[in-house]
Amino acid sequence: MSDTQGPTPGTTDKVERTDAEWRSRLDPARYAILRQAATERPFTGAYTYNKETGTYLCGGCGNPLFSSDTKYDSGSGWPSFYQPLTEDAVEYIEDHSHGMTRTEVRCGRCGSHLGHLFDDGPAPTGQRYCMNSLALDLDATER
Repeated sequence: MSDTQGPTPGTTDKVERTDAEWRSRLDPARYAILRQAATERPFTGAYTYNKETGTYLCGGCGNPLFSSDTKYDSGSGWPSFYQPLTEDAVEYIEDHSHGMTRTEVRCGRCGSHLGHLFDDGPAPTGQRYCMNSLALDLDATER
C-alpha cells in the first residue's frame, strides 16, 4: 500500500519510517522486495506484460517513477523501462551481492529497492531499468 497521494515528479520530500512502520504498511512479499531487496521470480509479476498507459509509482510511498511511454518488453521477465520520469525519481547504489557488481535502483523519495539498472536497453538511452512488479503501482488515469 503506497501513500494515498504521492508527490509530483521532481519533488524531493523524503519519506522516513521505522522498520515496524514499513512492516505494518506493506504485505510480506512487498516488504521483502522494497525493504530487504528481494527479487520476484521472472515472468510472474503483474506488470511484466502490462500494456496499460499511465505512470508507475513506488509501491512504498507513491513517488512517480516511470512513464508507460518508456516501458518496453526486454524479454528479461521483469517490467523494463529505458528512463525514469525525472533524474531524482530514483537513486543508484553499487550492489556487490550474488558475486557480481550491479547498479541497484531505489526510490528517490523513500529509498525502497525497485530493481537494477543495466546498460543493454534500447535507444535513446541504452539503459534497462529492470524493476520488480511488486515494487510498483500503476496510476492508469489519463495523463
